[in-house]
Amino acid sequence: MRHTHYWDLGAHTVRSAVNAGGTRAAEQDAALRRLASNIVLGAALLLIAAKLWGWMMTDSVALLTSAADAVVDALAAAATFFGVRFAQRPADSMHRYGHGKGEALAAFTQAILLAGAAVMLAAQSLWRLVYPQPLTAIGLGLCVAAGGVAISSLLAAMQSWIVRRTGSTAIAADRTHYLMDAALNAAVLAALALTGVTGWQRVDPAFALGIAGYMIVAARRVALTASRQLLDHELPLELRERIKQTAVACRGVQAIHDLRTRDAGDRMFVEFHLEVDGHVSVEEGHDIVDAAESAIAALFPKQTEVIGHVEPAGIKDLRLDDRVRLTE
Repeated sequence: MRHTHYWDLGAHTVRSAVNAGGTRAAEQDAALRRLASNIVLGAALLLIAAKLWGWMMTDSVALLTSAADAVVDALAAAATFFGVRFAQRPADSMHRYGHGKGEALAAFTQAILLAGAAVMLAAQSLWRLVYPQPLTAIGLGLCVAAGGVAISSLLAAMQSWIVRRTGSTAIAADRTHYLMDAALNAAVLAALALTGVTGWQRVDPAFALGIAGYMIVAARRVALTASRQLLDHELPLELRERIKQTAVACRGVQAIHDLRTRDAGDRMFVEFHLEVDGHVSVEEGHDIVDAAESAIAALFPKQTEVIGHVEPAGIKDLRLDDRVRLTE
């Protein structure tokens, strides 16, 4: 674990602590993210070709919905492909907090694409409900949909494992796409099968309309998750409380205030003001904040940057906690 520290007596604290432990694991996680984005992009292109062909042969609006979703998946996979690589770029002079939000931006892009496609497909489905059309080559459509279920399920399983390993926001958003895609293809299977058995022409657009609604719900979920990172949403209250308890438990710490936290995708950022005895030396204060930073960084499974500001206990100054309280 490597640390640099911020220190100041009076005005501002300017030392930081960086938990850079697990460098090899971080590199392995980065490689997994890149591999996943490559596989998904290739699979998305394959699914587009198969589903568009199936739609042209059957004229199924449910299969068209699935094909449009595959196009969105390909665009989303491209966003993930570039977002993951951008997020892994190291900090530079213009991005000293790194580029981790690139993944959240890619995920938000996916949500917009998904919602837009869903609205257009819902309109097409409603049109077919009013003016139904007979389907052709239903057996071929069933084969295409079954293949889509298998491929989407395998991709979602792979991405679930990588998300558990890396915590990637962009891949988590992409996994939502493929979980949805598996369900979507299963719905297409059901629609085509029911149409073939019953001959009801409105079964296909009815299923397609339900799929479009599900796509909108999934887009909202992805957008909310991404926005938490893009808007620097605080970590959960229970985790913030653990941070406070961990800091106060360290030797020499009397209190903690102005705690700020955020998840930047590839790493966490934690900032706080630490209150210590005003008579300790600079060196003693350094040791106290160093211990608190190390203890807090150890709470997180991924790379965490901890910034501690040391203050004499009981000092009266303008606090972030007070300003936040006034807005609530």
